[in-house]
Amino acid sequence: MVEFGVRQLRPSELPLFREHLLRLDASSRRDRFNGPAGDAFLSAYAERCFRDGTSVIGYLEYGRLLGAAEIHEFPGAEAPTGEIAFSVEHQAQHRGVGSALFARLIEIARLYGYSRLLVTTHPQNEAMKRLARRFDARLSFAEGETVGTIELPPLESELPRRLAMA
Repeated sequence: MVEFGVRQLRPSELPLFREHLLRLDASSRRDRFNGPAGDAFLSAYAERCFRDGTSVIGYLEYGRLLGAAEIHEFPGAEAPTGEIAFSVEHQAQHRGVGSALFARLIEIARLYGYSRLLVTTHPQNEAMKRLARRFDARLSFAEGETVGTIELPPLESELPRRLAMA
């Protein structure tokens, strides 16, 4: 059994995600949701993510979810676009968890065929802005928020190459 790592969460792991969100301190909640977020909101949010098809990946240590990242489809965008979000509990911050989640999120987004990812944060969330820049996000400031756009290269398929070799 793997004791720690980053992976996609199963629908049956909704309670792990909800408990993770509820353990976030006030500052981490503000960073994740761009403002205050109470327990009832967080519980309903977790349920909604698993109900509406949001992809949720998590960083687990010994069965406890300490970080999560989400891809929410952004319908109506010109190109297939996902809106992404991150939350990392205080004790797991500054240990590379955000980077590991971000890398896996990009991998999953490419597999789903997204060509663009959006990330939004408040202007004071320097950690998120640094992380987004590390993954080539173009940042801009609009309507009191920092918005990052990441253009994803298409996923190259092995299938045509394999068929040509057969």
